[in-house]
Amino acid sequence: MALMSLFFSKYLFVLAALLPIINPPGLVPIFISMTARNSKQQRAFLARRIALYCFLLLLGSMYVGSFVLEFFGVSLPVVQLSGGLLISLAAWRMLNDNPAEGNQPSTETTRQENRDELKQRAFYPLTFPLTVGPGSISVSITLGASMSVAGKPMVKYMLVPMASLAAVLSLAVLVYMCYRHADKLLGYLGQTGSVVFLRLSAFILMCLGVQIMWEGVEQLFVELIQNNADLLHR
Repeated sequence: MALMSLFFSKYLFVLAALLPIINPPGLVPIFISMTARNSKQQRAFLARRIALYCFLLLLGSMYVGSFVLEFFGVSLPVVQLSGGLLISLAAWRMLNDNPAEGNQPSTETTRQENRDELKQRAFYPLTFPLTVGPGSISVSITLGASMSVAGKPMVKYMLVPMASLAAVLSLAVLVYMCYRHADKLLGYLGQTGSVVFLRLSAFILMCLGVQIMWEGVEQLFVELIQNNADLLHR
């Protein structure tokens, strides 16, 4: 019972930390806008790929993200600044795009020819930075650093990693379900309401990108002040 309680507590801890940041239902209009020129079959393929990439990216960030950043000498504020810039650029393209154009179904041959391109788009920009952005990556790295538990090796090296894996898998499945049925979720608004909602979502995404950039700049500015203060004390 104690092991099960620890498993579910760690599972809920990871899920509660990442779910509000990623917010898969809130990303549905953004996904629709970014895939307005794709057929339903292509969107289904993209939904599967995005869910897979989300799972791998979050799990990789949780367990090896801090080591990768340390190896390349990159700090989290720099990741926030760069990721916020990418999100802002993607939102700018969405604001200047016409989602009503070219949403024609593709033939089977065309889908096969564009499969490699769809895989690339599924990762960038649909998975990173739109679905799994700098905020969720930084939280995943922080979670990975704080998930070490003192105690038996079975708890530290098996139970806690399995709970984290189950939470990330649940989140990836939720992302897939929201993107897979994005047309139905957004169809209730009608054509005019969808266009208005998509533009508003693009603007909100632009604001989020600027906010993430600002947080990165703020952290870098604080680090600069602290370094200068240490030099003055010396």
